[in-house]
Amino acid sequence: MRLLHVILLLFLSLFRGNHGSSAALDICAFLGEEERKSLYEDGDVVIGGLFPLHYSPVSSPLTYNVKPTPNTYNYFSARALRWMQTMTFAIKEINGRTDILPRLKLGFHIRDSCDDIPVSLKASFLLANGQPEGSKGNASQDEAAGLGCEAVNRTVSPVIIGDAGSGVSMALLRSLGSFHIPLVSYFASCSCLSNQREFPTFMRTMPSDAFQIKALAQLVRYFGWTWVGVIGVESDYARFAIQLFLQESVRYGVCAAYTHFYPVGPSHEHIEKLLNVIQMTSSKVIINFSGEAEMQDILREMQRQNLTGFQWIASEAWATSKLLWENSASLLKGTLGFAIQRAAVIPGLQQHLAALTPSAIHRIAFLAEFWEETFDCRLNGSANAHNHGLGSQQSRTPCKGTEALHDVYSPYSDVTQLRVSYNVYKAVYLVAYALQDMSNCKAGEGPFVRNTCADPKNFKPWQLLHYMKVANFSALGEEVNFDHNGDPIAYYDLMNWQTGPDGSLDLVKVGFYDASLPAGSSLVINDSVIMWPVGKQALRSVCSSSCPPGSRIARRKGEPVCCYDCVPCAEGEFSNTTDSLDCSRCSGDTWPNRARDLCIPKTMEYLSYHEFMGVLLCAASVLGAAVSLAIIVIFYTYKDTALVRANNMELSFLLLVFLTICFLVGLLFLGKPSEWLCRIRYPAFGISFALCLSCLLAKTVVVLMAFRSRLPGSPVMKWFGAKQQRASVLLGTAVQVIICFIWLLTSPPHANHNTDYHSSTIIVECVTGSDVGFWLVLGYIGVLACMCLVLAFLARKLPDNFNEAKFITFSILIFFAVWVTFIPVYMSTVGKYIVAVHVFAILASALGLLLCIFVPKCYIIVLKPEKNSKKFLMQR
Repeated sequence: MRLLHVILLLFLSLFRGNHGSSAALDICAFLGEEERKSLYEDGDVVIGGLFPLHYSPVSSPLTYNVKPTPNTYNYFSARALRWMQTMTFAIKEINGRTDILPRLKLGFHIRDSCDDIPVSLKASFLLANGQPEGSKGNASQDEAAGLGCEAVNRTVSPVIIGDAGSGVSMALLRSLGSFHIPLVSYFASCSCLSNQREFPTFMRTMPSDAFQIKALAQLVRYFGWTWVGVIGVESDYARFAIQLFLQESVRYGVCAAYTHFYPVGPSHEHIEKLLNVIQMTSSKVIINFSGEAEMQDILREMQRQNLTGFQWIASEAWATSKLLWENSASLLKGTLGFAIQRAAVIPGLQQHLAALTPSAIHRIAFLAEFWEETFDCRLNGSANAHNHGLGSQQSRTPCKGTEALHDVYSPYSDVTQLRVSYNVYKAVYLVAYALQDMSNCKAGEGPFVRNTCADPKNFKPWQLLHYMKVANFSALGEEVNFDHNGDPIAYYDLMNWQTGPDGSLDLVKVGFYDASLPAGSSLVINDSVIMWPVGKQALRSVCSSSCPPGSRIARRKGEPVCCYDCVPCAEGEFSNTTDSLDCSRCSGDTWPNRARDLCIPKTMEYLSYHEFMGVLLCAASVLGAAVSLAIIVIFYTYKDTALVRANNMELSFLLLVFLTICFLVGLLFLGKPSEWLCRIRYPAFGISFALCLSCLLAKTVVVLMAFRSRLPGSPVMKWFGAKQQRASVLLGTAVQVIICFIWLLTSPPHANHNTDYHSSTIIVECVTGSDVGFWLVLGYIGVLACMCLVLAFLARKLPDNFNEAKFITFSILIFFAVWVTFIPVYMSTVGKYIVAVHVFAILASALGLLLCIFVPKCYIIVLKPEKNSKKFLMQR
């Protein structure tokens, strides 16, 4: 029936038009039930107003046999009554000013929307089409039905301020949009209403939810809440808001642990289902997009089940609702929410709210009901006929007449949080300044067809809308302007619900969100003044704990992005931020530390003089050289003795000098390699050993030739004298010199930083440059050693009491043993150990030559001098 009523009203409005009288109808009759509950004051322009003075309807079954009774509602909103009174105050303030609309009087026609779409639609049609005079006062229905069209036309509203709810506003716009009647909302925040293609006549002084959602996403990310529950009432407002939040939260790495919708006026089963969802997850943060009524039902059941320890995030619809605190203070302590911008004070509003005369209270149903609800009494002869779902009005005792508003707390008279009221105030001034701009239009310079202007006392609604779209004005010192969607610039206060000294709610501003500021600095929070639900710091609400530096996030397949595992960075990689998605590789000369959160310079590895192994090899080299020099001294001291002279003294001295050089060459392999050191190291090694082996080869040939020369008439020694011996040594060494020279010219050895073997270590090494050159040098040494071995082996049984060929044979065998062992070890060792092996091979082979060839001689020279004679040496 109510729907039929609305359709009939719409049908009539199509015939009657919006603002003119109807010549087609002889009699205008108001159809439908009489609507007495309204607030009206006449004027040249009557501004319509819709406010949800009642909410939370009591459902009643429909039998379809009898006419349904009017809806009853559980709650009366004193806060909405303050909004309504703010509208009347603003209009009266404008009428009293001389600087704006001095020749135009504004009136108002305000109705209760009950936050209910059918009721709002009916009320909006009454505002847009007018209502008989009698229906606004105490006239009877018969008197109202007899009024003509002229009476109706005087009450038409070309613009409506309302409604509070987004869903209700959408329904009104779809109905009134065809008539181009502007709708200015003071509390509808759904981002869907910014669609000017679908809702071209909509404007609002309330920021769009698109900004609130950005603020909420940044808020939860700021406190590290990446695992949040999102709930909302089944309405366009909540659905669009939650959809936007889920999209925006992805940018900040925030996930919804659950999303749940519950109906308007939820039953016990619906609330029970919601609480089960809340308890099944680990999320401790809940974002709720709903109004006061639904929130009251939820909190009541949570209190009954003793569900505490949650961090509530309030949408702007209930971010400053002190009504919720009265019965659920313990649950709501620490709540955070973005509230729309607050006016510090609206001068004169408090006095206007308090100036309720007895006649007005009795005559105006809204005020009468408010009075009776506030003081829980019944006024005699009041216009209040509202029957609450919570109880009968007749059960109340009569009012005493001594009641006063300053004796009790009421949201109606509370002007400390003028937020929505301030939006209503700005909405009225938006209309007023648009009318002022219309009044200032000069003939021939107007914005309409043929540059015409509109008549401020007789205009079309769409003409007013044109001026409203471009309005810019100042309200209480604030510049008010609108974007191309009809939305104001967004500014929110971040409110924290704290317990006052007396247990009352203390709404503390702990930050703000300003959409006009640059990205990244739009949200400002003062953490130090926040009161938390539990303890002195923010609750943790994460699916997975943050991955510390040194690790990265590994997503879990099939789960939200906030649920992940922490995987340590791979070898050679690091991450120095929390919750890093990827690890980065360190540069070539750096390596991650043990925690893998920082790249540090790699360890430089080379055989140093200062480490234990280097000290030992250095000492061995110096000791070997010292022993060689000591033997030189001994040989020089006893150079005239038979043993020294008999063993080719000149070659012995040369060999001892070259062995000393071989010992000292080992020192070139110690310390940090450099370009010049690498170029000297390998040639010095090759040439020094070539000298030693060339000397040995010459000595072996001398031994062999000496015994051959004993044969009568043998000229062998004639062809292998002292000069030939020196020449053979030089010739044998010259081949090695040529090999080294070609090696240095073509591909010389050089220093290299090797990271192939140990990623965390830079091995500073000398690379051969040309492997062919290195193995040719080593191979030539081997050839000389083989020649020595063969000749010494042939001379081992020659008659002599002190046959040097035997000792040369033993020394070469040791030499071969060392270097044959060296080759596989050299090929399989890296870093400083390959250098140590090389030095060890040099020292061992040189020491083998020194010990096998010269120590026995020194033994005889020093300890057995009686054997150091020609006679003894010549004995067989």
